[in-house]
Amino acid sequence: MNPLELLPIPLLGWYRENARVLPWRSDPTPYHVLVSEIMLQQTRVAAVLGYYARFMEELPTAADLAAVDEERLMKLWQGLGYYNRARNLKRAAVRIMEDFQGIFPSRYADILSLPGVGEYTAGAVASIAFGVPVPAVDGNVLRVVARITGDGGDILKPAVRRRMGEAVRAVMPLECPGDFNQALMELGATVCLPNGAPLCGSCPAAEFCTARREARTGELPVKPPKKARRVEERTVFLLFYQNQTALRRRPDKGLLAGLWEYPNEPGAGLERLEQWGIEPRAVTPAGEGKHIFTHIEWHMRALAVEAAGPELPAGWVWAGAEALGEIYAVPNAFQAFQPAVEGRLRGRTPGEGDDET
Repeated sequence: MNPLELLPIPLLGWYRENARVLPWRSDPTPYHVLVSEIMLQQTRVAAVLGYYARFMEELPTAADLAAVDEERLMKLWQGLGYYNRARNLKRAAVRIMEDFQGIFPSRYADILSLPGVGEYTAGAVASIAFGVPVPAVDGNVLRVVARITGDGGDILKPAVRRRMGEAVRAVMPLECPGDFNQALMELGATVCLPNGAPLCGSCPAAEFCTARREARTGELPVKPPKKARRVEERTVFLLFYQNQTALRRRPDKGLLAGLWEYPNEPGAGLERLEQWGIEPRAVTPAGEGKHIFTHIEWHMRALAVEAAGPELPAGWVWAGAEALGEIYAVPNAFQAFQPAVEGRLRGRTPGEGDDET
């Protein structure tokens, strides 16, 4: 007997008792589910909660999202990373307004046609918001299914993912597909943990889990080792002039596309300032930082530069504390240097405000 066939009743009972209270679960409209699922891609629930609340306060409907200025959208998303998720989310909202007359589509195929929506997200929205019996197979679900069934296939291979998705579909209760999908995700997120450390004593599938019985939880699921990331040494220039800092926009394509950043270059020394036409009054070390992307690591050292004048290369801007906080989206890659920047912007230059009357 396929052990997965034994899962629905104990899993749903466990979910009713243990499901985390989350805002998109409390009010699972299709728009809420879509936004939450896009935010949750490669991001922990705890990190998403605050962003989700702010996002919904400002953009409560697909119409609001479709109309928002991209600069503001990037600011709302600042810190969540993978910024193309936000751009695709806006494109999906525009498609809903233009092609579906502002009504969120209920058919799985139509949801799947939205920009940035893959099979997992389409399955989550269709099942949770509309009760359509389709699986929503993410990394958590793949791990649960691989361990319960003892499936040793490489979960990064499309054929294996399809096989596991069909296995979920075969046992999905037709009367509550959304709860079943969420229960599988919840089990993987909170009990059937990765890296060989599941909490089997709390698992509703413990009695019929193949990996537990065969002591293979550390081996499953199977996936190839990650390729080593390329390390790049960079210098970050924190340029200041009259309590403002210089920002430049990154190119429209590639890493951190279209976001604002503190000027930085691979390697680089003070000669770069001359190339930019910036005359430094003072240069001091401003700390080090590291940021890990999917395929590359930035190892950064920062220099704080007091500029002698306001001249900047074309397209760059000077931003004060308020503009940096409210307008310009600077990615988390530069988070290590934010305290130094904010402290400098909110401080006083020597002698400022010293006159007495």
